[in-house]
Amino acid sequence: MINEQYSLWTKEEYTYPVLGEFSPNIVTYIHDEDEKIRPAILVVPGGGYCVVSNTEGEIVAKKFYLKGYNAFVVTYTTNLLMDKPLKLQPLKDVSRAVVFVRKRAQQFHIHPDKLAICGFSAGGHLCGSLAVHFDAKELVEEGEYAGISNRPDGVILSYPVISSGEHAHRDSFIALLGKEATKEELGYMSLEAQVTADTPPTFLWHTATDKDVPVENSYLFANACKEKGVDFELHIFGNGDHGLSLANEEWASGNFDGAYTMQQFFETLQFLVDNNQELPAPFNGMGKISAGTDVKELFIQGVKKLPGRQPDKGIAIWPQLVHNWLAKVLDL
Repeated sequence: MINEQYSLWTKEEYTYPVLGEFSPNIVTYIHDEDEKIRPAILVVPGGGYCVVSNTEGEIVAKKFYLKGYNAFVVTYTTNLLMDKPLKLQPLKDVSRAVVFVRKRAQQFHIHPDKLAICGFSAGGHLCGSLAVHFDAKELVEEGEYAGISNRPDGVILSYPVISSGEHAHRDSFIALLGKEATKEELGYMSLEAQVTADTPPTFLWHTATDKDVPVENSYLFANACKEKGVDFELHIFGNGDHGLSLANEEWASGNFDGAYTMQQFFETLQFLVDNNQELPAPFNGMGKISAGTDVKELFIQGVKKLPGRQPDKGIAIWPQLVHNWLAKVLDL
């Protein structure tokens, strides 16, 4: 497997203020046993636009790698402190990731016209945003990426944040647009209202009992696809909490890596600790942390002590359902 990391922006291009050295990036999971040209899938983890969770990153990329894809994990800009609205920065990150991979199709051994993106929760909102806003003028590339399409050929939305209306996950929209977001901004990012006939084919899955991001979010997007004639598939599982990722034994055990997705999160917390500043909720309950403490290691050890996750074999079939669907829509 070829496992490499690439920055999506040069230092001059990337202007969002961060506390540390973070820059949006992409990590590859590419087959090296042969020269076969494969379909590509870009994995976009969730985290409420406050963190890019490793629970939905490398573990998912490796699952699709084993199904024959060349996979990539996108780490985009987040807003843990809820103080600097992200606006279009994460969307620009994921748009750049698509053109970055397409430009290097020969290097990465992928079909440039068989590229799907797979987002979870807020990462699902981000992928859905690209699906409906790929042609936005703010995403037009110049220079080396000019003329390369940022439109995915397929979109997978896993328990996605979709609507800014009645069923919204409010914190995601606060991190993205700020507490003073305008009606126009909220409408633009309420994705069910932005679907057009040009929206790429979309696969959605959700649990009916999701308490964090109500299942109505997926219903709204699926109904919009139906109204606009967009090819879609919708799977609703009758039980299950939010954030199930693969919902399998590996996920439940916590034995997954890919903490690189949390670089911005760790650097932000480290800055606050080293400067004796209060941690944001819910981390302010961790008590006083001495300056110089390795926040990353402290967090990783803390996660290991969390109550165990429970796998669900019924829900864990979703990657196979996605693979079957992509075989149809991408003609694999």
